[in-house]
Amino acid sequence: MRYKKIAAGALIAAVYAVLTIVLAPISYGPVQFRVSEALTLLPFVMPEAVPGLFFGCVIANFFGGFGLVDMIAGSLATLLAAVCTMKSKNIFIAAAWPVIFNMIIIGVMLHILINAPLLLTMLYVALGEAGVCYIIGIPLIKLLQSRGLIG
Repeated sequence: MRYKKIAAGALIAAVYAVLTIVLAPISYGPVQFRVSEALTLLPFVMPEAVPGLFFGCVIANFFGGFGLVDMIAGSLATLLAAVCTMKSKNIFIAAAWPVIFNMIIIGVMLHILINAPLLLTMLYVALGEAGVCYIIGIPLIKLLQSRGLIG
């Protein structure tokens, strides 16, 4: 069972990284719709998704153009969101964590790195993240659950 969890985490990391990189034009920057962030709801039903999301984000952010700062800050936002999502008891609250952490951490990071207007950047990041988590993430989790593919 332990190996299955490690394999699941590795697969999640790979899917997250590939989705982000392939959809790079909408995955990075002040206005983003990072489709891979829909996977940040997986810890709600699969705790082993937490490290997979973190490492997938590290890999994806390596290619994002903001360098080591994004690899650390962006991956930290995903890790914090994943841990809080894992501890949530309600999927709608679980979906709020990625929105909150990315809005704050990525918004501030982009403000510092590219002098983007702080509040507007935080709003754009939050809207993109909310769209991904609530419009794609929640239906994805419910679909996977209904098919018996996840808890």
